[in-house]
Amino acid sequence: MSATTAAVPFWRAAGMTYIGYSNVCAALVRRCLKEPHKSEAASREKVHFSISKWTEGKQEKPKAVERQRGI
Repeated sequence: MSATTAAVPFWRAAGMTYIGYSNVCAALVRRCLKEPHKSEAASREKVHFSISKWTEGKQEKPKAVERQRGI
């Protein structure tokens, strides 16, 4: 093993970004929590956003979306 290979973080060697790695770790920690902390963490996982389609250069009516984050 060369010195440069040893210095590479394992998440990068696995082909992941740091954000992806931290998301996986956070999801695993949330799964291990006991109540009431688990339900509190689950309530913070919801993501709200809107999607708008564009047709012929004009925006159609936005559609509100709510999703649960996680792996």
